[in-house]
Amino acid sequence: MYADTPTRRWTLRVITPVLAAIIGLIALFLSPWSDTAKAHGSIVDPAGRAYGCWDRWGSDHMNPAMEQEDPMCWQAFQANPNTMWNWMSLYRENLAGNWAAIPDGKLCSAGDAQSGLATSLDNPGPWTPTNVGSDFSVHLYDTASHGADFFEVYVTKQGYDPTTQALGWGDLELVETTGAYPPASDITFDVSAPGRSGHHIVYTIWQASHLDQTYFICSDVNFS
Repeated sequence: MYADTPTRRWTLRVITPVLAAIIGLIALFLSPWSDTAKAHGSIVDPAGRAYGCWDRWGSDHMNPAMEQEDPMCWQAFQANPNTMWNWMSLYRENLAGNWAAIPDGKLCSAGDAQSGLATSLDNPGPWTPTNVGSDFSVHLYDTASHGADFFEVYVTKQGYDPTTQALGWGDLELVETTGAYPPASDITFDVSAPGRSGHHIVYTIWQASHLDQTYFICSDVNFS
């Protein structure tokens, strides 16, 4: 009767580290999804660069086809997987409306915000665009329901080439400034950007209303 006791104790000592390792692996695998769940918001239509990558590849990010089919998402994922997982977290604090704090060539990463979370989003190349017309809607999805003091929406000028040129302030035209929006998980408003064709960038500045927290989002579009 007592002979089994040492065996049981030995088994527990072996199983415990194994279970700990399994739990650790599960936590590591789930951590990107947990980070996303605790995040904030972004433009989902027309899809922001980071959101578009997560939407197309988040459940299939180990697929080698990404490199050929979506090379800009592939290079972003290689540079920092959290660019994709934390697609809601690209913001700056306490700018007090000083957008010039973000230098030319760094607009899509919000000036290497969040310790360079999304630096790869600044790279020019064949980003996958959303097809739009001259009149289209901008849709913010915000899990934290911050609301907005305002949105500013810019669109690149005709002749700008996002496949070869990093985005600068001089490439943009302001097409919409909104009023305030109360806290909500979904906010949609209409904009108009006539006189354009082909691949462009829609640059949205979202000033959240809960504090001086500003989000900067590049969305690739194809005016058809």
